[in-house]
Amino acid sequence: MKKIILPVACLLSFLAGAFITDNDPKKPLTTDILDAASRVFGLEFSPAERDSMLENLTSYRNNYEALRKIELTNDVAPALYFNPLPHGFKLPQGAPSFKASPIGKVTFPANRNDLAFYSVAQLGELLRTRQITSVELTKFFLERLKTYNDKLLCVVTLTDELALQQARQADAEIKAGKYRGPLHGIPYGAKDLFARKGYKTTWGSVPYKNQTLNYDATLIQRLEKAGAVLCAKLTLGELAMGDVWFGGKTRNPWDPSTGSSGSSAGSGASVSAGLLPFAIGTETLGSIVSPSTVNGVTGLRPTYGRVSRYGAMALSWSMDKIGPMCRSVEDCALVFNAIYGPDGHDPTVIAAPFRYAPLPSLKGIKIGYLKKAFDEDHPTKASDEAALETLRKLGATLIPFELPDIPVGRMNMILSAEAAAAFDELTRSGKDDQLVRQVRGAWPNAFRSARFIPAVEYIQANRIRTKLINEMAETMKGFDVYITPTFGNANLTLTNLTGHPCVALPNGFNANGLPTSITFMGQLFDEGRLLAVAKLYQDATAFHKKHPAL
Repeated sequence: MKKIILPVACLLSFLAGAFITDNDPKKPLTTDILDAASRVFGLEFSPAERDSMLENLTSYRNNYEALRKIELTNDVAPALYFNPLPHGFKLPQGAPSFKASPIGKVTFPANRNDLAFYSVAQLGELLRTRQITSVELTKFFLERLKTYNDKLLCVVTLTDELALQQARQADAEIKAGKYRGPLHGIPYGAKDLFARKGYKTTWGSVPYKNQTLNYDATLIQRLEKAGAVLCAKLTLGELAMGDVWFGGKTRNPWDPSTGSSGSSAGSGASVSAGLLPFAIGTETLGSIVSPSTVNGVTGLRPTYGRVSRYGAMALSWSMDKIGPMCRSVEDCALVFNAIYGPDGHDPTVIAAPFRYAPLPSLKGIKIGYLKKAFDEDHPTKASDEAALETLRKLGATLIPFELPDIPVGRMNMILSAEAAAAFDELTRSGKDDQLVRQVRGAWPNAFRSARFIPAVEYIQANRIRTKLINEMAETMKGFDVYITPTFGNANLTLTNLTGHPCVALPNGFNANGLPTSITFMGQLFDEGRLLAVAKLYQDATAFHKKHPAL
């Protein structure tokens, strides 16, 4: 059983009744215990005040014990829903619209292996014009997954039987003139925290590696409706942290001696290596942006409340987001167009139209840039400054600005508290000892430590989050989108707290020959404008067309 030997932790555990220790956790509370506990919270109470609290705290502890007898599975969300909308924010109105770029004539490559790096749009045109069948394309990518997975460790489960069944159906429909759109017959992979009937949903974690969920996530349902073909459930760092899972460490195709980052590790590696045309990732605090950067792919993190999380593992109910990882910005738009919108299951999803059309130029477009972040010395400074120069040449008006001065790193307790609640039973049962990583920065220690975050401090952090949301709305009034170095500043943490959408896309290579990225940020629920601006930058460069040599 779990044993905590640190004195203050023992005393705090008495308050919470959370652990079995060398002492009886149901032993009566004393004023000395409360004195030690209050030091962890940075507070001090007089002996009389502590004595007055004893009855209330004993009652709370009894309540905790009683409530723990009620089973709470990971899919049960709190009755408190995060809303990213600032005061006075007006949601986009009207009908959705989607206009892809003209695809032109697409022909089957002389070298069949070149299909591995065709875009979703290009493969879709080959399928629509029946230059290749979905079965042929699916077998092609399944073979690549089987060939390179031993090197990259990016697949948890191949869904080959399902994939071929879906591909045959797609071929029959396309032949009959029942074309569903640009994803019809396109193979893809999904991070293995999405439920799919008939297959394990492991969350990359030892305690859950044989888990099956007998329903389909909304994300899976919507891609099936679009005609996409699920070929694999892809790796994620255990319980959505990093790139280490129960099967090993997912590798970066550009340098397999290094990891692919996470937690959407398999999604980034598989798309980068040409094992799949696109994949689905999730982000709570960088899990789309970071693997997109490391693997040299393009990732869209939509606005919080855009894509239903029904059937997806919950880590942080107020921060989890779902998005595509692809070869290009427009591929991200094509996939996002199929997956966004309310489903009646996830009450945080807001009904707002998605309108996308390519822009003819950036003339008249106001783009903010984080001046301090660009000016400071940082590893990707040359590539990032080159991105600004490209935008100037494209006609954009660049506007320097800075983010609100709020210490967002101090607010990570929001994620910690919610994650600890999501996996509370894992901690209390002692099964957290089964997780692969047991270092101080890993989940087991994070979950245990988060037990001692006071509810009052968690709520206060969320009140500061409200200030942050409103200050960010004021800050962004002067431009359509903004651009920032992907790492080395507060933007990634800040915008995961506010729920703003972003696109991370390749903008060069570092001294070791590994990909780097630049991040474009959009207004809430304005993914259309964000993607259109990012596409013009990407079209003016060729970094997304470079691929690792396997």
